Amino acid sequence: MARKNTSTRYGSVTKTFHWLTALLVLTIIPLGIIANRLPHETSEQLATKAWLFSLHKTLGVTIFGIAVLRILWALTQSKPALLHADRKLESFVAETAHWLLYGSLVAAPLSGWIHHAATSGFAPIWWPFGQNLPLVPKSESLAGLTAGLHSVLTNVMAATILLHIVGALKHHIIDRDATLRRMLPGRVDLSHLIPTRHPKTPIVAAFAVWALALGLGSALGLYGTHNSPVQAAALDEVASEWTVQSGTIEITVTQFGSEVTGGFADWSAAISFDPDLAIGKAGDVTAKISIGSLSLGSVTDQAVGPDFFDATTFPTATFQGDIVNVSDGYEAVGTLTIKDQSVPLTLPLMLALNEGTAEMETRITLDRRTFGIGDNMGDESALAFAVDVLIALTATRTQLEKPAGSSPAGLKS
Repeated sequence: MARKNTSTRYGSVTKTFHWLTALLVLTIIPLGIIANRLPHETSEQLATKAWLFSLHKTLGVTIFGIAVLRILWALTQSKPALLHADRKLESFVAETAHWLLYGSLVAAPLSGWIHHAATSGFAPIWWPFGQNLPLVPKSESLAGLTAGLHSVLTNVMAATILLHIVGALKHHIIDRDATLRRMLPGRVDLSHLIPTRHPKTPIVAAFAVWALALGLGSALGLYGTHNSPVQAAALDEVASEWTVQSGTIEITVTQFGSEVTGGFADWSAAISFDPDLAIGKAGDVTAKISIGSLSLGSVTDQAVGPDFFDATTFPTATFQGDIVNVSDGYEAVGTLTIKDQSVPLTLPLMLALNEGTAEMETRITLDRRTFGIGDNMGDESALAFAVDVLIALTATRTQLEKPAGSSPAGLKS
């Protein structure tokens, strides 16, 4: 069998690309559907779900590479003549479907790959080249956009494949022609075919289909940033002796050996602090966090769900304690309450003061089991027990007039 195409036949390289792509695509589509529908309430279920998603992503990257090679090969080859060039509508639909397939086989896996690179955590690609892509930042908005694009493009590809299969079976069973047989191994006598000029209108039609599908995806709101499945608790505006100008509460978990970092968008703090006081209590702090405002990459839904933070039942977490001047700096000594668990906690504070402005940073590692978070995840290979917490803020001193004996109400991030 000749490697290259002729004006009437497909060569062995084109056939190999065709059937290898078909095998991979008909594997990856049901694989993705199954992985999406699987539960992930336990370590074993999560491990299975992650394994299937890793396989799905790895096959997707493989399909992308094969599709690029296939297109490059096709550009160097003759395009065999149409078997029924006189059937204008049928030929137009077939050619349009071919262009849709070529484009979708590149765009669908690429959009999924970019989504993977833009978010963090859960189900790595199985290869030694890392999980990131050049020029693709970690971005919730980009992840939301590419997740929607991947869904739309995958549906276009699936619909086109179905149409392609139906057309091939129609030719083979009803027309009894060589449409399917000339893509199979072996030779088919097609010497009677006349070389065909392939029009450009199917390319335009394919772009029109993509535009229509992408527009429909936009109308359905598929390209927005992924929102938490729970409503974040609204925190009251508060006043304080110290007003936070900027700040972050960041957490890092380790899932399947990879770190996933995120943070809480909404939190408030009431701070009373006198830097001129000597050793001993120098103030106090009460901080409240809106749990539903957590963003934690691809595992946000899981993190705020009932098996973890359970943001619906326990919408806020609270730290209340004293700011203490110790011999080598400051500490916040108090109690952290998450869900229904109140645990004593001491936070070492790195504090820099400059003319009424304070810059504070603290890092601590917590055990999620202490607060009943992820009790169903007892296998550290799936989800580590340790959770690293980083709190950093810049605050300025506020002059408040208040009755004697009153205490500050607080401040909001």
